[in-house]
Amino acid sequence: MTQLIPVEAASPPSLARTAESTSLLLLGRKADPDTERGVVCPGVVPDPEDPELVARALAAKAALGDQVMILGHHYQRDEVIQFADHRGDSFTLARNAADAAAPYVIFCGVHFMAESADILTGPETTVILPDMAAGCSMADMANIAQVEGAWADLRAAGCDAVVPLTYMNSSAAIKAFTGREGGAVCTSSNAGRAMQWAFDQAGDSGQVLFLPDQHLGRNTAVRDLGLSLDDCVVYDPQQPNGGLTAQAMRAARVILWKGHCSVHGTFVPEHVDMVRAKVPGVKVLVHPEVRYDVVEKADLVGSTEFIINQVNAAPPGTAWAIGTELNLVGRLADEHPEQTIVYLNEKVCFCSTMNRIDLPHLVWALEELLAGRVVNPIRVDDDTAHWARVALDRMLALPGR
Repeated sequence: MTQLIPVEAASPPSLARTAESTSLLLLGRKADPDTERGVVCPGVVPDPEDPELVARALAAKAALGDQVMILGHHYQRDEVIQFADHRGDSFTLARNAADAAAPYVIFCGVHFMAESADILTGPETTVILPDMAAGCSMADMANIAQVEGAWADLRAAGCDAVVPLTYMNSSAAIKAFTGREGGAVCTSSNAGRAMQWAFDQAGDSGQVLFLPDQHLGRNTAVRDLGLSLDDCVVYDPQQPNGGLTAQAMRAARVILWKGHCSVHGTFVPEHVDMVRAKVPGVKVLVHPEVRYDVVEKADLVGSTEFIINQVNAAPPGTAWAIGTELNLVGRLADEHPEQTIVYLNEKVCFCSTMNRIDLPHLVWALEELLAGRVVNPIRVDDDTAHWARVALDRMLALPGR
């Protein structure tokens, strides 16, 4: 077993967010010390044209042995996923990290996923993100200052029985806020049960604040719980009082945060119509982060794992049009040549921040670790981690698991 030289890793930036963190930062051009956005990797990352990259990754991983575990999200590019010890969605991989015996976990995903892994692992495990600029546009659409401001607006409007429910795709600070205020985390696969739990906590006259993805919240409230579209309002953090009157806040059952996934938000109803015209007998399978009007036209709706399981279980000759991230759709098509699998949107749309974790950054992280240097450690402060874990534990305790 390879012995690593103990080193003192650089301290990560504080997780505290301020109102100024809402400004747009171009990746690699300017660093925000309070978020992952705009941060570039220190050191020398290998040239992406280096023909030895695969051999270098294999050699470094073999030399590190059981000292390291590599986790790869389903949306990750193939050049990276081939080295993953486990692949999965964000929560599955966080659980993999928690179960890991390895002292180092290299998380090939985005920042909020690595934060969740750090929250669920013990102090003896270090979580590494190969590129700190691999953020999430959806998670960045809700910072802690904005959410605390929204909470104050709701209280001022007379909404006294609100339970916050945050999607897994949110920062550790937002998860911690949710835990402190009596709420829970949810995933795309258990959002219905989580929202029903939140309503049970709020009582008959209570409400749910769902963040940061308005589409998952709306689809869950209307399709899973039977509420109407009129029961939902959208809180826009860029507008005074979220762009809502106090009466509108009080009348709503679900207050949706104005956030969305930059990939899933590209799908529109016309894409469904076009693919049905082009591919006879096609089944349209979409993720619940897509818009409500797209979901209504689809045949099946479900989480990333649901999508994978549906394709894996389908008989030869099945035709699918899948509305989710393109890396996953392409991988499913490669793994199932006996089926017809097409991307719902004719325009190519990868998750750009997920794709920042490329093979050069993975090789760099592995080789630095082999040399005894821990790069880009993800550490969530103890108080934030505690309350975020409270919110996660409430999700794990949901009935019907």
